[in-house]
Amino acid sequence: MASLCPCVSFTDSCNGPLLSALPHSSFQSSTQSSASYAAHNAKLNRRDGAGGWSPMVTDQEPWLQVDLREQMEVTAVATQGRYDSWDWVSSYQLLYSDTGRAWKQYRHEDGVGRFVGNVNSEAVVQNKLSHPVRTRFLRFIPLQWNPSGWMGLRVEAYGCSYKSYVADFDGRSSLLYRFNQKSMSTVKDVISLRFKSNQAEGVLLHGEGQRGDYITLELHRGRLDLYLNLDDSRLRFSSGRVAVTVGSLLDDQQWHSVHIERFNKQVNLTVDSHTQHFQPKGEGHSLEVDYELSFGGIPLPGKPGTFLRKNFLGCMENLYYNGINVIDLAKRRKPQIHSVGNVTFSCSQPQLVACTFLSSSSSFLSLPSAASASGGFSVRFQFRTWNPDGLLLSVQLNPEPHRLELQISNSRLLLTLHSPGRPKSQVSAGHRVNDGLWHSVSLNTRNLQVALTVDSEPSSTIELWEQLESRGHFYFGG
Repeated sequence: MASLCPCVSFTDSCNGPLLSALPHSSFQSSTQSSASYAAHNAKLNRRDGAGGWSPMVTDQEPWLQVDLREQMEVTAVATQGRYDSWDWVSSYQLLYSDTGRAWKQYRHEDGVGRFVGNVNSEAVVQNKLSHPVRTRFLRFIPLQWNPSGWMGLRVEAYGCSYKSYVADFDGRSSLLYRFNQKSMSTVKDVISLRFKSNQAEGVLLHGEGQRGDYITLELHRGRLDLYLNLDDSRLRFSSGRVAVTVGSLLDDQQWHSVHIERFNKQVNLTVDSHTQHFQPKGEGHSLEVDYELSFGGIPLPGKPGTFLRKNFLGCMENLYYNGINVIDLAKRRKPQIHSVGNVTFSCSQPQLVACTFLSSSSSFLSLPSAASASGGFSVRFQFRTWNPDGLLLSVQLNPEPHRLELQISNSRLLLTLHSPGRPKSQVSAGHRVNDGLWHSVSLNTRNLQVALTVDSEPSSTIELWEQLESRGHFYFGG
């Protein structure tokens, strides 16, 4: 009997200061009180300028941002108030990003996203991260500050450089790791990788053997499914294949880490910080795979470019199979790796970036309405959620005081038109739209109608007595 622990620990060697040597251009902020309070003065224990960063007193959404210049592994952060002042931040949030455009909030293992800050201007308060983040950009969001003063920040981040081997799959490609013998039989396997994608379906890994063994790791409905069978040919093509499922909403275009560790019939599957321990099907204790392992898809033998399942579309990073750096071998064109289709070795950025609204907050997105040449308005967007209720969109209409609201109610979309002196008009559309999958919504006015379309369903309409036009802003999420 063997027990496995895919625990993550970071060593003492990954705790060096990352910000002290950065140039002024690496520091940005929402605003600054004046030039002497600029973001580049926010280095820990320094007295440059006014002794730190402070935003303008009119800044409603202050932030301090640092560009690490390259991807780093961050294991801790520290804050300090503005030197010799009454300005400090007593609590804050930490965001991180690969691009500086799409951000993710750091949350501790208990789900809390708030960091404890300072109680004076000089003492340094360090917060170690319960799990390290690999990122290029950091953003500090002040939440509370000294009520007798103002916001003031000096900051530092600790960690080390992070070596990144990246492959970009276009949905029609894969990497094949070919064995130097007909089959590979192993009693122990360790497979690790990071991935990011905006697609809910796609095969990340596949291998199979003639005696009935197989291993498949794939995204399905935004979750990760692992199929693993050891020497049981009855299950190979039957409907009895059972997946171990971990994670949700993993198609959010953020990096997710995967670690698979198997010893005989004991398996740990870890996605981010969530682990499933299980025993696979089959009578054997070894995994026997013939010829090759495929990453990014399942190619059909004898038909190059043809795949059995939907391929992975997105990026993989630091892909290791039993200690072998698969992407490094592919990049160096080693003979063990065969590339199918167009695999590139830099991660392309998506054209569209999703916004996340937390139900526990008062967050919303405000966009100015634009006049249509034909009058009226047209709005299209996609959404996904697990919540059965919530406001998606609201807009004030001309002539005043008409108002249109689109919300999720009892897992359906409900469109409501509020008109003065008339009963409110309502139509419903969609079914179980809180399934965690992306749904397309189109809302427009034409021919004295407001038409609501969800996915590919027929439109639901509200009849109008007069032509309505949007006024002011569209409010999304609240």
